[in-house]
Amino acid sequence: MQTNMLRFITPKVTSASRGLVLNSTKRGSIQKINPNFTKYMQNSGRKFYSTGSKKATNNDPDLAKNERTFAPKWFQYFLISTIAGGVGYLVSDVANLKSDPVSYMFRDEKFIIQGSTLPLNELDSPDYNTNDDQIAELCTKLKTLLKNNADNYSDYPNDLAAHSDTEFNTHHATKNQRPKLIVFPRNTEEVSQIVKLCNHYNVPIVPFSGGTSLEGHFLPTRFPTISIDMSKYMNEVVAFHELDQDITVQAGLPWEDLNEYLNDKGYKFGCDPGPGAQLGGCVANSCSGTNAYRYGTMKENVVNLTIVLPDGKIIKTRKRPRKSSAGYNLNGIFTGSEGTLGIVTEVTVKAHVLPKIETVVVASFPNIKEAAACSSEVIQSGIQLNAMELLDDNMMKLVNENGMTPRSDWMESPTLFFKVGGNSTVIADELLSQLKTIAKKHGTKKFEYAKSDEDKLELWEARKVALWSVLDAGQKGDPAAKVWTTDVAVPLSNFSDVIDETKKDMAKTDIINAIVGHAGDGNFHAFLIYRNGDEYKQCATLVEKMVKRALDAEGTCTGEHGVGIGKRDFLEEELGQTTIDLMRKIKVAIDPKRIMNPDKIFKIDPLEHKHIEHEDHSE
Repeated sequence: MQTNMLRFITPKVTSASRGLVLNSTKRGSIQKINPNFTKYMQNSGRKFYSTGSKKATNNDPDLAKNERTFAPKWFQYFLISTIAGGVGYLVSDVANLKSDPVSYMFRDEKFIIQGSTLPLNELDSPDYNTNDDQIAELCTKLKTLLKNNADNYSDYPNDLAAHSDTEFNTHHATKNQRPKLIVFPRNTEEVSQIVKLCNHYNVPIVPFSGGTSLEGHFLPTRFPTISIDMSKYMNEVVAFHELDQDITVQAGLPWEDLNEYLNDKGYKFGCDPGPGAQLGGCVANSCSGTNAYRYGTMKENVVNLTIVLPDGKIIKTRKRPRKSSAGYNLNGIFTGSEGTLGIVTEVTVKAHVLPKIETVVVASFPNIKEAAACSSEVIQSGIQLNAMELLDDNMMKLVNENGMTPRSDWMESPTLFFKVGGNSTVIADELLSQLKTIAKKHGTKKFEYAKSDEDKLELWEARKVALWSVLDAGQKGDPAAKVWTTDVAVPLSNFSDVIDETKKDMAKTDIINAIVGHAGDGNFHAFLIYRNGDEYKQCATLVEKMVKRALDAEGTCTGEHGVGIGKRDFLEEELGQTTIDLMRKIKVAIDPKRIMNPDKIFKIDPLEHKHIEHEDHSE
């Protein structure tokens, strides 16, 4: 088709010994062609068109003999443009064929695919209820549902503030971002009724339990919002199945209380998150902590969940088998969903048998790279430990200074904390011997282990007070100082390099900082103190570099803190837009009104910038 078109638009051509020119009625308009150039054009199989005003002379016998003339300039431009356009079209066509051959097959007709994902630009903004009379009516009905008992709800300013933010959050609420009302349900059925009312009035909901999350997870981005607090009444053990080694509890039970209950019976909860965390939040954020190296994260510890969906329906994800291939893994969908898909009211988790013998080992190293390399070699050697934690030299110095532990003579150098356990002293002693050998290879400066229960508590206490030690150091100089705590996780082979480079970046600033790592699974945290707008910007730059470095090392922007508001952009960089669009599709399928903890993990409003306030860090 294109060949015929060229024939149609190309004038008659005659050949000569040194070139090809076009016949023209303007016989007097002839230009000499360089013989060398003509020869090149002939050998390459190309045609050359030109125009000019030189007349044939005795020195140009071939020109006179063949009476060759040329096309006018406008025709040359037209021809070149046509050919260039055709070539461009062909190149584009070939590229489309290679990139999407199926769509190319239907290029001349309508090709329709029902989308599996949901890009943000295909959504309208959520239509949340802001009518004052209707909101007042909702609050009245909620109070009636809760028997008009003031113990079951609150709108006191201090309570509203506590359900919006904490001093250790990375993304802080503005003064206007407060819930309209906090409700305290007593059971799953009450949660269901509360959610049905909120759904009917189209008012957003923020689930709340321990309030220890770090990335703005329970920040009420929309007004009005109803906060559903599980901690006050829904904090009981429902059933302990000792033979099955699992236990069912309500969402508001603190994990420390669960552990105390299980310890008395010879068992333990596998996860070890921050102090004050409760089981509902542990599920929502897929927590882990210091014991994840041995017992896994929350995803590995959940047996089943009771969930109230955004329309108030109640589901149970499965029964109590240790494994199941029946249907979708709903445990996996809701664990880590940060309250955006439903509210956890009960959870059944595994109960792990306590080791008969367990001790704590503390080993100090000359630098953080050697400490991290030691942890990697321990893992590669196949030594089974119950925990392996890393604190850098800054962290050990701050622990000494704040006096939160029974001792203040910790060696102020990068330090690994190990929990070593087994069913006999013989096994534990062998593990200690292997551990000491590996530590010596990496230049350990000090290797001590607990010889009593009191020693164990004392040695491990330094790890548990890490965050509070950093915050305390910042607030001694400025009571308004805030801590930015963030985490990443990388493959174990990249752990020592990533943590070493991050520490070098932090050393170039004047801000108070420290690093703590779950060395057993490649996850580490940075604690950064800021007291003004300039220091906030320094922290933001450090975090951005830290996350970028982790992603370049095939890691993740968060190992256990979750995304919330603070890491939404990083998540998109990590997973790509299409994967985020799939998550959004799941969200809208389960929560079509988008009332469940809106704006967390990823954007759900294309006009979010018009509807959400952000903290001002200019000062």
